[in-house]
Amino acid sequence: MRILFVGDPSTFSLELSAYISELGDDWQILVAANGEAAIAEVAQSSIDVVIVAPVLSDLSATTLLGQIRTLRPETSRIALVDVQEAQRAPAARIIGVAHRLLPVPLTPEALLEAVTSLEELRELLDNPKLRTSIGRIEKLPSPPHLYLSLMQALEEDEQTDANDIAKLVSGDPAIAAKVLQLCNSAFFSGGRSIADLRTAVTRLGISTLRDLVLASEVFSIPSLPQAERTAMQQRALLSSRLAAKILPASSAELGSTAALLADIGLLLPGVRNEHTPPTDAHDDRPGHSEAGAYLLGLWGLPMPIIEAVAFQLHPQRSSLRSFWVTGAVHVATALVSGNPVDEEYLRKVGVLPKLPGWREQAEKLLGRAEDV
Repeated sequence: MRILFVGDPSTFSLELSAYISELGDDWQILVAANGEAAIAEVAQSSIDVVIVAPVLSDLSATTLLGQIRTLRPETSRIALVDVQEAQRAPAARIIGVAHRLLPVPLTPEALLEAVTSLEELRELLDNPKLRTSIGRIEKLPSPPHLYLSLMQALEEDEQTDANDIAKLVSGDPAIAAKVLQLCNSAFFSGGRSIADLRTAVTRLGISTLRDLVLASEVFSIPSLPQAERTAMQQRALLSSRLAAKILPASSAELGSTAALLADIGLLLPGVRNEHTPPTDAHDDRPGHSEAGAYLLGLWGLPMPIIEAVAFQLHPQRSSLRSFWVTGAVHVATALVSGNPVDEEYLRKVGVLPKLPGWREQAEKLLGRAEDV
């Protein structure tokens, strides 16, 4: 395992280096003082993990990680964030190029946990059996182009306003109509009529409209009966809202999107619905969670979302030993669907006392949904 630290050496403690060296000869630490040195190192040799300090002397962390993604897409990319900044939502740009965000000061345990978790997920997405199963599908669902265009516009210009967003959405009349239909449901509108997309952006907020666009695109895939697709969309939107409430503001958007896409694997033919008991002990079809995670990987969505979808039903299978997006998606989707919550997992990550409050939030959301 070759790990490249990028940034001021003071960011990476001596304790961290000593810890890594004790893991054995297979672990090697390299250091690059700035972004240009890191690019030169990555260009000339294979690197397993790149860890970038919050501030570099020459490039932004986002720019560096984006270039490393181009040079070595197989390299795991970790961005460090300042603890004081961690209470604020991370920029969409850094989420798009980093596989994992970790706070500084970086502890040895947090680093090892992140690396092993990413390796586990990489093995999952590189599973030849899963890849073969998905490869048999003649036509995979297309990426949600409008959603990705919307995210790109927000990333490129943080000053994008309601008019710009409304104009982008209105470019697809079918999706725009579906978004307005969802906006005017009692669940979202609160009884107030929303007549145009600009009003929807202003009243609902960018994050809610973004999720409505994503839901409108994803659940327009005609691989399921209409009634079943509508029910899935309803559960997905409710789970999305609940996951956002469970997580702090800095992670709410990631959790919201991951919960919205949690069951996307059910839209693929030839997968096993893991919400129902297996009828055949020898059923070797891929589960919908792994299949969905694989599809999102093909679409290039951020790794925290892919990981949450992959491990949503069994969060303890993830090597991540803290409650983050995967845990929130597990809780949200279970409560909305009426499935058991893994309380042992919640106990291990120290959030079990919060479960009653989350149940109350779920009941309120479900009660509102009954009026839609």
